[in-house]
Amino acid sequence: MSTQAVNSWRDQLVDFVEAPFFVNFITGLILLNAVTLGLDTYPVENEFLSRMAPVIDTVIVTVFVFELLLKMVAYGPRFFKGGWNWFDLIIVSISLFPDAGAFTVLRAMRILRVFRLFSVMPDMRKVVEALMKAIPGMGAILAVLALMFYVSAVMATKLFGATQPMFETLGASAFTLFQVMTLEGWAMEVARPTMEQYPFAWLFFLVFIVLTSFAVLNMFIAVIVDSLQSKHFDEEEERNAKMEAEAAADRDDMQAELKAIRDELKALRAELSNR
Repeated sequence: MSTQAVNSWRDQLVDFVEAPFFVNFITGLILLNAVTLGLDTYPVENEFLSRMAPVIDTVIVTVFVFELLLKMVAYGPRFFKGGWNWFDLIIVSISLFPDAGAFTVLRAMRILRVFRLFSVMPDMRKVVEALMKAIPGMGAILAVLALMFYVSAVMATKLFGATQPMFETLGASAFTLFQVMTLEGWAMEVARPTMEQYPFAWLFFLVFIVLTSFAVLNMFIAVIVDSLQSKHFDEEEERNAKMEAEAAADRDDMQAELKAIRDELKALRAELSNR
């Protein structure tokens, strides 16, 4: 078989695996699998459902494996150059491990198949890619937050640890301050009991909340929003560049056609003058 025939056959297979009906079919299977795995957490007394659930799960995994094999054949070596293809391959590979023996813990990881929605739905994929792009900036913010936590935990242990069990050790102080940062019951469960023995403790908690919950955590949002905007601008630039390339190709085609028409007119005039 010639190289051109192989490429044509692969192009047809690529069109098939990227066709909307095929993508929608895989998306529907992922959602169905999410429902069946969720139902598996409930005690089902119906004998029919108890027998059908493993069968449905096996059929879905088989379809996923077949889908990956189709993509490997269609894309060839290009398949292993895509990060999302590796993501799908790892998720589906986990599903192939047995549910007994040393692999029993992997049974709970079957729900990771639902994450395949990231790879089949472009909008979700864009959000995940933007989050991954924001990780370097988030790392610096995490370092600042960790430093604030360490300093605050040491101060809280020194200030309140003598009488308050929730600040007795560095680890206990860090956990308590994490609760304060989340604003979950911090006033009634942490601040007010501490203020009964340390009336000015409210000042420490207010400064900590302002620095962590209102300042540093909002920086996370700013970095993520900036990453999403950058992703959007990059897509706009890519779309504009594609449109410009298509317009340039159209202009070249038009110029070639006009040149051909001119050549034909010249030939026709030459023929008429010779007559």
